[in-house]
Amino acid sequence: MKLSDTFIPTAGAVGLLPMVTYFLLMVTMYAFLGNFIFALSARTRVSSSYQTSQTLVAIISAIAGLSYFFIQGYYHDLLAELTTLSDAENRQTLIRESYNAIGQYRYMEWAVTTPLLLLNMVLMLRIDLRSVKRPLLIMLLADFFMILAGYIGEQQLAFDNEILVGPKLLWGGVAAIGYVMIPVTLRKFWKRFASHALPQEQWAYRLMALSTVTFWGVYPIGYILTVFSFDTNWLHIAFSLADLINKIGVGLVTYWAGKETVK
Repeated sequence: MKLSDTFIPTAGAVGLLPMVTYFLLMVTMYAFLGNFIFALSARTRVSSSYQTSQTLVAIISAIAGLSYFFIQGYYHDLLAELTTLSDAENRQTLIRESYNAIGQYRYMEWAVTTPLLLLNMVLMLRIDLRSVKRPLLIMLLADFFMILAGYIGEQQLAFDNEILVGPKLLWGGVAAIGYVMIPVTLRKFWKRFASHALPQEQWAYRLMALSTVTFWGVYPIGYILTVFSFDTNWLHIAFSLADLINKIGVGLVTYWAGKETVK
């Protein structure tokens, strides 16, 4: 293979914002790979009750990292095609339409990783999962329902890949029903089981649960913004940062709590 056959994007060819987006997609993929290795190696440095949590963190990182591998690969091909277009409107159209395709990888990943994140939160309160089978199952199903409804909403596209605003917002509202049940259930678990946990575990649980009503909020905001004339590169940047916080950040909190219980 000749060097000339290898495409490496540059800001001069594709623009600065796409290059920043590509940079963050690659960095996020590398970060999840690193966190996967760290979570597995950390299993021996936490108390035995936290080894399951560390395994969940490793699984979450592996799935998210694989998703970003596909996302950055698709985005790389997008940038290669972008260099063939000179018209600014055509370039923005390509970026916008590619967002709808890339979003599929995100939703498929979220369908697996968000239930595991919630399960990891519940384990922080030392809950016997058999005693909360019904509310836990309802919460996990509500989470999956939220992701699936959001995915269907993202697929509300015309033949030319333009967004059908009304149907998309309708499905977004349906997805919100599932979302509301998540913090409500987490709060019920807190009120019932907080006394079972150590102080550092209580702090960790509160921080994790708080992320579902703060940093998780980045995703529905992005969902709504897509119906406006908006450079979707900003959404890729925001989602990448949110994924790092919501997955790797929560994983580090889990590790910290597990290390503290050993002392």
